[in-house]
Amino acid sequence: MNTTPSADGFRMPPEWAPHARTWMALPSPSTTFADDEDLDVSRRAWAEVARTISRYEPVTVLTTPGDGDKARALLGPGVDVVEQPLNDAWMRDMGPTFLVRDGELAAANWVFNGWGAQEWAQWDLDSQVGAQVAGLAGARTYASALVNEGGGIHVDGEGTVLLTETVQLDPGRNPGWTKERVEAELHAFLGTTKAIWLPRGLTADYGLFGTRGHVDILAAFVRPGTVVVHSQQDPSHPDHAVSQETIKLLRDATDARGRALEVVELPAPSVTEEDGELVDYSYVNHYLCNGAVVLCSFDDPADRVNAEIFGRLFPEREVVPVDARTIFAHGGGIHCITQQQPQV
Repeated sequence: MNTTPSADGFRMPPEWAPHARTWMALPSPSTTFADDEDLDVSRRAWAEVARTISRYEPVTVLTTPGDGDKARALLGPGVDVVEQPLNDAWMRDMGPTFLVRDGELAAANWVFNGWGAQEWAQWDLDSQVGAQVAGLAGARTYASALVNEGGGIHVDGEGTVLLTETVQLDPGRNPGWTKERVEAELHAFLGTTKAIWLPRGLTADYGLFGTRGHVDILAAFVRPGTVVVHSQQDPSHPDHAVSQETIKLLRDATDARGRALEVVELPAPSVTEEDGELVDYSYVNHYLCNGAVVLCSFDDPADRVNAEIFGRLFPEREVVPVDARTIFAHGGGIHCITQQQPQV
């Protein structure tokens, strides 16, 4: 008889819980990275994030077979390297979602299909990474029928999950699935009991290399009962309406324990376009590691404002800004390229 993680007592802890390790993957030649120069610049950007996190907790980075020595030279001695076949570099999405139970580690292995079988994407290798990383971590693995990515969910550790209608209900991901079916599957795998659905993600996330609305650049829990949300304050920007809709919905929502949510707005950067293309630069896409907040920065006045906000939210952690523009240029941010393995 099949069982589920929740039925077996496992749950997904919040990101601010202690970590045993962070998992990442270096970019490899793919449609996402235009040429050798772009690939090189991108690898350096990913490596900067890995080296930063490694000051606070162990980091393991996957790299294409044959590139191990090159990766070690780039990452330095403080980062572990594992050679592994890869299509792309978004560990949050292709990697497992780790779960815990009284000193035991498990993992939810979602179905990964290139963010809804997008035309440019390849995922024959990345679709295997969730189970492979879970195995490397020694985690008991549960396979879900849901097409889902780690960037499409965010939990508070006390029963609540945030998600967006355009991701889990995307016909390219889960054709025919209802909200009720999605919720049942997520609750069974995450140990949650309440889902808060947001209607859509940021506008640029529906572009060529977008995810069609991942929640982790829109809103995130930072502690039980408190969420941060992207706040585009320019009324002429299409994300102004998205922000206002999201903020109102979250302020009207309650979590799994019946608490009204405290909503903390994160002012968007002043930069809205790069090379004539709309960007979705967002400070929501931060990463919490042991003792630090690794915060996206964009060489923008809002960098300082948001660093101060995170300093107040996490007074016991060091706030470490890392330039995320190269990462965002390829479709994601710092949260998107990292995946936490909780301490058990």
